[in-house]
Amino acid sequence: MEQTTICIIDDHAIVRQGLKELLHKISNYKVIQEFDNGDDFLAALPLEPKPDMYILDYSMPNMNGIEVLQALEGLQEEYKVLLLTQHFDEEVINTGYHHGARGFLHKNCSAGDLKFAIDNITQIGYNNISEILKRIRNYSAPAKKEEEHILLSERELSFLKLVCDEREFTYEQMADIMGLSVKSIEAYRSALFERHGIKSKVGLVLFSYKYRLTEPFL
Repeated sequence: MEQTTICIIDDHAIVRQGLKELLHKISNYKVIQEFDNGDDFLAALPLEPKPDMYILDYSMPNMNGIEVLQALEGLQEEYKVLLLTQHFDEEVINTGYHHGARGFLHKNCSAGDLKFAIDNITQIGYNNISEILKRIRNYSAPAKKEEEHILLSERELSFLKLVCDEREFTYEQMADIMGLSVKSIEAYRSALFERHGIKSKVGLVLFSYKYRLTEPFL
């Protein structure tokens, strides 16, 4: 089994240590980097070697988890971030998804929930697309400018529909459905990323939501 590498950003040493021990026990996970605040984490980027995903605490001094996500949005690299929070605040969760979080978990979650989230984020790109779709429908997207016209090819639109499908298709499954190679699917993804400044699958969902391009946003 291929090892999943993880970076932890949390201001409590006991939490970082507990997470490392738990992650080692529940699967083939390895924590290769850790930081006790968002400022040091951002200053150290890009990390070498690059972790497969990041577990980020929301409540940290100086810079909270949402502010770290906002800073990551401005970078070229893609960061798969699972946000941990002590209290489930609807506004925090909605805002976190809007700024690229791939999933949320309560700090008192079970080991099974943690493993499920990590595996989904690393393999599919997000923890629960149904949850993301539900929440971004309630998020006030910026008003569209009348002069903004989004032109997509038929294949790009078909790809975007599959990205927004609540059945949570992988890129391999999308390729099978569209009768294309995985490289072709990745090419459509890269083209949309480059043309519209998108950095993640969540970003593609938000892009479709903002411009009402596919179901369930039409």
